[in-house]
Amino acid sequence: MTVVDPETQAGWVPEADEEDDAEDMPLSMRLSIADTLTLGNATCGFMAVYFTTTGILIPHLTGSDESGMARHSAATAVILMLMAAVFDLFDGLVARKLRSSPMGAELDNLSDLISFGLAPAYFVLVYGMVADDAHQRVSALAAIVVLLAVVLRLARFSCVTLKDGMFQGMPSPFGALTVVSIVLLELPFVPTLLAIIGVAWLMVSRVEYPKPRGVLAVAMLSWIVAAMGLLAAWAFDAPGGQLLLQTGCALQVVLGAVIPLFATARRVNTFRDNRREARAAQLP
Repeated sequence: MTVVDPETQAGWVPEADEEDDAEDMPLSMRLSIADTLTLGNATCGFMAVYFTTTGILIPHLTGSDESGMARHSAATAVILMLMAAVFDLFDGLVARKLRSSPMGAELDNLSDLISFGLAPAYFVLVYGMVADDAHQRVSALAAIVVLLAVVLRLARFSCVTLKDGMFQGMPSPFGALTVVSIVLLELPFVPTLLAIIGVAWLMVSRVEYPKPRGVLAVAMLSWIVAAMGLLAAWAFDAPGGQLLLQTGCALQVVLGAVIPLFATARRVNTFRDNRREARAAQLP
């Protein structure tokens, strides 16, 4: 029933029920299952920053000698980044199988910025503050380079259309895990710094990386689960845990260096094949 205000003579309708409000909610304001997974990605990234601060940075600033706590917190922070990568993997799969909301792409970029930009950059910054041979200001510069590389990569991903099944530049989850692996290897400061900057360059480069689909997605998920196990063994000081962790980190870094070589070799072979075909077409 419509009620008329005697002063304004304007009609107004009583407030609708909550169910009607939900039905009238714009599609752009509704979260899908994929969006929920994306928010889980952002939550893991934020909690990684939290554990890096409370378990590594604050004990160092207060002069605490509890190295076990720092190890547990570092492992927890990296495991949370790995969980963020799992959420990032599955939100894309779910979005392709089910519907995704119009906010999906924006939510994904913002969550990736937290988990694979801010979290690893902050990890590098804290490393520069707590490591014995590190230089804090230089480490802060390296952390900024990592963060800006992820920002530029995500912005380019939103603007550039690429061929199906390929990324241009190292994907930000892979880059974040590679940066963290370099730090956990505990190499001398200069090689660590150069390797981190190299990963940042790969993220904004034009090197092509395959998208994790099908068998590759299963392999990536298996690798993430194995990495979580290595971190847990290291955190609880299991026999050989340190060696297992360093082996896993070294393998992550090697993969980060080898994939661009394969991509470059494939591009060179494609260029040579095209030149041969062009020459063959010119022959009488």
